[in-house]
This record gives sequence, structure tokens and C-alpha cells, in this order.
Amino acid sequence: MASIRFPGLERFTAMGAAVRQILRRGVRPVAVALLAAGVLAGCQADELGYGPKHKRPVSSEIKHKMAELNMSPGSPIMIRIFKQENELEVWKRARTGRFELLESFEICKWSGELGPKFKEGDRQAPEGFYEITPGLMNPNSSYHLAFNLGFPNKFDQAHGRTGSHLMVHGACSSRGCYAMTDAQVQDIFALARDSFAGGQRSFQVQAFPFRMTPENMVKHRDSEHFEYWQMLKEGYDHFEVTRTPPNVEVCDRRYVFDPVPLVEGVPFRATAQCPAFKKPERVEQLVAAKQRRDQEEFQQIVARIEAREEREQRWEERQKAIAGLLTIGGGAEQETAGPDTPAQAPAGASVAVAEALEPAQPQQRPGSAVETAFAAPSQSVGSRTTSFFSRLIPFGGSDDTAAAAAVAGDAVGVVPAPKPLN
Repeated sequence: MASIRFPGLERFTAMGAAVRQILRRGVRPVAVALLAAGVLAGCQADELGYGPKHKRPVSSEIKHKMAELNMSPGSPIMIRIFKQENELEVWKRARTGRFELLESFEICKWSGELGPKFKEGDRQAPEGFYEITPGLMNPNSSYHLAFNLGFPNKFDQAHGRTGSHLMVHGACSSRGCYAMTDAQVQDIFALARDSFAGGQRSFQVQAFPFRMTPENMVKHRDSEHFEYWQMLKEGYDHFEVTRTPPNVEVCDRRYVFDPVPLVEGVPFRATAQCPAFKKPERVEQLVAAKQRRDQEEFQQIVARIEAREEREQRWEERQKAIAGLLTIGGGAEQETAGPDTPAQAPAGASVAVAEALEPAQPQQRPGSAVETAFAAPSQSVGSRTTSFFSRLIPFGGSDDTAAAAAVAGDAVGVVPAPKPLN
């Protein structure tokens, strides 16, 4: 029959053996009490498990997902962060050799706004490409567990950016960091620790303002950071088409991805001119094809937005023109007209109204089907004007039709017949 194990049982067994050994040596009971307190402190539990927090295994849910995705516990990981979507993704290499999405965590808090970090104290969460080594892991963090992003990296330093202690940590509190819940950072820390144990020397963190899709690039095309984000998108595209973290270098004060120097051993220096390099042919082809598709979609979206904005502007201008003409046609002139005098619009006003109400093409209200507030095209200009004014101008009584006809007649150059004398 399989044996049953209880969490912490081994520690209590070891404590009992140590106490018996001390008693045999004649040590005072006070020493025994201190030893017992120390052993108990080492196996105290919290809501996340037993033992030292930085040595706890990943959750059972993560273990189950790794098994489903054919991943070994010690295989390499990579992390992607998206500010706008509040997401932190952990990718892990499957036995196929490609990285697969293992888990997506909702970021509890991040500070600042979309855009890179520039200086110490701006409370801005970084954006860029960072390499996390074992020395950047912090098992003794005041925020449960943490790892340092290593900001500023070579790119940041080349641009004079300053900052320190930029972390991914727990406790859901941020002043420039990416803050997770304690349970989330427990799993993230354990996955990183296991990947180091499996031989990974460093893992990559890619921090983006948003998912680098054509739609999002269009939304933020007027940002002062747009050129910087285009550079980040190239690294994003490398991973999207290869499902392998790109090799990231910095030269000429910019990121370059998957470069292979033409002369072996020539270093990349952040502030120096880039050495001659090429990219793996297959990777270069895949990235170029993706960027062409994205650029075409970008331009199509921009064209649709500009066309919609133009329609909305024309609609607003037309509404203002009609409102102004109606004010002129139905204002003081009507007030001064006597009971036996047909209402007369100012010279040329009715013609302008008629023209405004008869566009060459049916006017479409933005965001709606084609509609018109006017009479059918088979009607004459006069009848359309009559119909319009009979609804909007308060002539009153049975004289409404005559008054409207008078205005319409003026619009087409017809002189109304004189009214019979009483």
C-alpha cells in the first residue's frame, strides 16, 4: 500500500531526534526550547504553502498545464508584459523546441503611463528588452518574492535614462514596478528558479506598451513614443514568427534583433556604429512578410478612419449651414410680415436653402445607413421646399400651403399672383 505523507512531518521527526540527542547529552531545557522554536519557524505555513517561500514548488494548476503542453519542469522560460492589457505572460519551451504560452497572469498594478521610463523618480514602469540572471532574483523581498528587471539596460544607458530597483514583485503595490499578487509571483518565481536549475543562464523579459498589432499601432500613431514602439515591434515580430526569444543586441543607440556579425568576434557597442551583420535568412524572410502584412493593414485602417472623419466633418458643416439658413429665412422677416402679406425670405436665401437640401449624392449620417430628411427625387425643387417649410416654419392655419408655395416660387424665380382685393 502506498505510504501517506503529511506536509512538515519530516521536520517534526528531525526535531524529535535532535531533542533526544540533546537530552542524552544533558543540555538544559532552555536550549531544547530554543531549538524547537527554530525548527518550528522553519516549517511555518501560510496560505500559499509550507517551507521557505522561495523554495516552494509551482502550483498544481501550473504542473498540470506543463504536462499538457509537453514541457519539462526545468525547460527555459520567457516573459512578456503588456501594459495596456494588464497582462504578464509566461512562455516556456516545450519538447518540440518552440516556446508555448504556459500562463497569462493579470497584472495587479503598474505605475505611470504608456511609454518608456526616463529618469529616477518618474514612477514609470519600463518598456524594452531585459535579461534576468540568477543574481537578479530576490527571495528575501519585502514584497513576498521579486526579481529585478535590470533597468537601465544597455539601451537605456545609451539614452541617459536612470532608475533603480525596478522589479516584478508581489504585494500588489507599485511605484514604477510591475506588481503581482503574492500567489502569482509565487508561481512566476518558482518557474524562473526551476529554469535556472535546468540550465538556463538568463531569461528574457519583453515589456511592451500594448500588443503590437496594426490596430493598436494605428490607435497610438500620434504618440511621441511611436518611433520607439516601432523598434520594439520588430523584436515582438521576431518572437511571433519564430516562437523563440530573439537574441537582442544594442548598437548605434538602438535595439537589433538576431544579428549575426559578418566578422566573428566583433562586439556590439551600445553607443557605437553597428558592425556589419546579417540575420538568419529564414527568420529575415518571415519577419519581413509579417511586417508587410501589418503595414498593409495599418494603411487600410488609417484610410477607413480618415474617410469616416471626413464624412463626419461634412455632415456637421451641412447641419450648421441648414441651421443658419433656416434662422435667416424664418426670423425677423416673418415677424414684420402683415396679415395680408405673403412671408418672403431674403433674396437668394430660399435658393440657398434649396441647394443645401439637394446634395448631388445622398448624404449619409456617420455611423448609420444612408438616410435623407427630404422629399423623393421625383418631386420638383418647389415641392421639396414647400414640404420642408410646411413642417418647420410656423405659418399657421390654412395659409401654410400658400406661404410655403410663395417661398418655393421665389426659389425658382416665379412671381406669385397678386392677392384678390376684399
